Amino acid sequence: MGSCAGKSGWAERRPVLFPFLLSLFCLALSDQIHYRIPEEMPEGSVVGNLAKDLRLSVQELPTRKLRVSSEKPYFTVSAESGELLVSSRLDREQICGKKSACALEFEVVAENPLNFYHVNVEIEDVNDHTPKFSQNSFELQISESTPPGTRFILEVSEDADIGLNSLQTYKLSLSPSFSLINKEKQDGSKFPELVLEKPLDREQQSYHRLVLTASDGGDPPLSGTTELQIQVTDANDNPPVFSQDVYRVSLGENVPPGTTVLQVSATDQDEGVNSEIAYSFYRTGQVFGLNSKSGEITTLKTLDFEEIKDYSIVVEGRDGGGLVGQCTVEISIQDENDNRPDITFHSLVEMILENAVPGTLIALIKIHDRDSGENGEVNCRLEGKVPFQIISSSKNSYKLVTAGILDREQIPEYNVTIIATDKGKPPLCTHTSVTLHITDVNDNAPVFHQASYVVHVPENNPPGASIEQVRASDPDLGPNGHVSYSIVASDLEPRALSSYVSVNPQSGVVFAQRAFDHEHLRAFELTLQARDHGSPALSSNVSLRVLVGDRNDNAPRVLYPALGPDGSALFDTVPRAAQPGYLVTKVVAVDADSGHNAWLSYHVLQASEPGLFSVGLRTGEVRTARALGDRDAARQRLLVAVRDGGQPPLSATATLLLVFADSLQEALPDLSDRPAPSDPQAELQFYLVVALALISVLFLLAVILAVALHLRRSSSPAAWGCFKPDLCVKSGPVVPRNYSEGTLPYSYNLCVAHTGKTEFNFLKCSEQLSSGQDILCGDSSGALFPLCNSSEPTSHPETLMAQAPPNTDWRFSQAQRPGTSGSQNGDETGTWPNNQFDTEMLQAMILASASEAADGSSTLGGGAGTMGLSARYGPQFTLQHVPDYRQNVYIPGSNATLTNAAGKRDGKAPAGGNGNKKKSGKKEKK
Repeated sequence: MGSCAGKSGWAERRPVLFPFLLSLFCLALSDQIHYRIPEEMPEGSVVGNLAKDLRLSVQELPTRKLRVSSEKPYFTVSAESGELLVSSRLDREQICGKKSACALEFEVVAENPLNFYHVNVEIEDVNDHTPKFSQNSFELQISESTPPGTRFILEVSEDADIGLNSLQTYKLSLSPSFSLINKEKQDGSKFPELVLEKPLDREQQSYHRLVLTASDGGDPPLSGTTELQIQVTDANDNPPVFSQDVYRVSLGENVPPGTTVLQVSATDQDEGVNSEIAYSFYRTGQVFGLNSKSGEITTLKTLDFEEIKDYSIVVEGRDGGGLVGQCTVEISIQDENDNRPDITFHSLVEMILENAVPGTLIALIKIHDRDSGENGEVNCRLEGKVPFQIISSSKNSYKLVTAGILDREQIPEYNVTIIATDKGKPPLCTHTSVTLHITDVNDNAPVFHQASYVVHVPENNPPGASIEQVRASDPDLGPNGHVSYSIVASDLEPRALSSYVSVNPQSGVVFAQRAFDHEHLRAFELTLQARDHGSPALSSNVSLRVLVGDRNDNAPRVLYPALGPDGSALFDTVPRAAQPGYLVTKVVAVDADSGHNAWLSYHVLQASEPGLFSVGLRTGEVRTARALGDRDAARQRLLVAVRDGGQPPLSATATLLLVFADSLQEALPDLSDRPAPSDPQAELQFYLVVALALISVLFLLAVILAVALHLRRSSSPAAWGCFKPDLCVKSGPVVPRNYSEGTLPYSYNLCVAHTGKTEFNFLKCSEQLSSGQDILCGDSSGALFPLCNSSEPTSHPETLMAQAPPNTDWRFSQAQRPGTSGSQNGDETGTWPNNQFDTEMLQAMILASASEAADGSSTLGGGAGTMGLSARYGPQFTLQHVPDYRQNVYIPGSNATLTNAAGKRDGKAPAGGNGNKKKSGKKEKK
């Protein structure tokens, strides 16, 4: 295991006063972590316990995910133990060459939180390389005339190791003629020199074979050998001599090939051929070239300071006699700013949350420049204005962090350009761009396109139809921007809401689940919610007001005059002396619609005598247009149409039977001539009804006979008075029964004679009637029928009571007269009943009051706010329990309308008759 030296302590971090994100990006160690290991360690060898040195527990390793970030994978980190392991061969000579210090620097990246640590592993040299000569043997020619003490530079040996493991000494095998001297160059390298110890004699020994051994200082030492073959030549007394033993020159890198480096020069004191010098490299070079005649050294290829910084070349000068002179040329390569900075990203986070706080780490950046000195010093910055910044972490290491607020909805991605510039002259720079995508966060609630919605829906719409579509937009992405709609509140009943409307959760289309009715529901309000699918979900509400528009789907409804149960029309009497403008009756109608659809107008469709009557266009009042003429019939039929203002208009009709007569007795003959209405039932039903009628007649005859026998035996002869044979006959016209919508709550009997005398008894007439008089008797149901038609004179006509004139309390004031569909004036509080039951109850009260007015027993204005009803119905039936509909009611048979104060109409007393209203047909059972 390698040793850890120079490891710094941990800096104290107290998170009490510092934000968490600040501590996230602080370096864990103030200095690098150093290890020292020998080279050539086998793969898997432990360099050091990195987790322990970083003060990380074994339990933290799975989450911190330690890993090595380097260009070449020399090391790896064990995920189980956190130890730094060797992952590939470590050859110091291959990694660092001849450098005295060899160290590998790299970063270890840890996550959660993201951080990186600088590690320096020093590779120690191992004596694993043997000194080697370039050749197994080489020749050296020495003239026999060479004086003793002459030195010859020999072949040097190469040892890739350094320090003590490098080449240390040269040794020469024993020889009496030669010795060896170890010399050292300026750079510390050693080379051997052969020294001639005594003169040579070619004739005695022309060849000398010696062994040159090179040894290093390792333990154990390693050595290499080569054979030195020395040829003794004839005398060439003077060898070439160079002007300098060592030539030194500096040369900039990147000079073009063919550039002259320097020129060496040597002289030879011999003459002739022996003085001619040829220059050559001691070893054949591939980087530099040498002119053999001039000694000019030139470059053969481009030099690179980053590859080789120094060159040492041995140049030989050989004369024609074979003598050689040598010199050394040392070339130093000068660095130039020819390398641009290299930018490398580590742990780049390409997806950034848009709610990331400023200072969030995005990436670790390492910048490397192969140049040296100022040429290798780099500054890093960001191009343009972006919400990011570069923070220097250590030498050539930077952090890319956020520096502002991010909003994906405005800018979904950033193209960040990092510019690294060195300090060379001229400076070189590198541009590297990286695209950073902003990840969506659910930070936007849906927004409706309108602040509120108002939709107009005509009534009677088809169920299931779309009435409106609400739209909301959410600028977020994916589920965060997917909007669904729902109804969260309404002013309708919660249980009934689903039966009225629904909303499509995807499209926001609001559907009507039923046909709306303006008369029942005119408007309602919904609260719609748009909710996205984010976590947590965001929502917004909007109000939707639905206004149900009116359609002309309700025809006018005639309240007065009402028809009988059998469909027969009512009749009214008009005094014969009625002047033009006389108020005969009033047609009262209502329309359930509103607006123009409920604006009613009244028109005469058909009249027996056109021009005799007129109808108010808006009031519905029927008045005489002219006085009754002699040729005019006493009985008039008037068909009035009530139209609303809708498009198309709807209408209803009311039939008025008007009889010109000054009294009820005068009007009865005209009424008896009315034909009975036809039976609308089918033929089978007709026969069934006829059979039932026959049975009923037989039963009634039996009852009448029993009653007659009982009365004949009675002690009171007066009770039979009305049924004397000389007074009553069975034949005679029958007045058909015609009732209004109501039934009088008490029983009475009425006998009416033409003399105007009336008496209320139970089927009793106290005196004889005069001849020609018709007697009308009423039973408890209120129907009138003829009892007697005698031609004999009566002796006591005065016994019949005179018929009471109309009560003046029946009249309306001018302000209370009927108008369009009710009151003409806006200050009336009464409204017309909305259903048949209320209408029938009102008409029953009116008929009861009319009967009281006819017999003079009470007045409609007798009690304050009672209309004379409390006398018969009790105190509980007063106007405080019934809406005041008097402004819409006209009492048939009277020349006035209801009011609480007496008043006269048209400034005249009635011309005659009391205008009693009669009905035809049978009584309807309620």
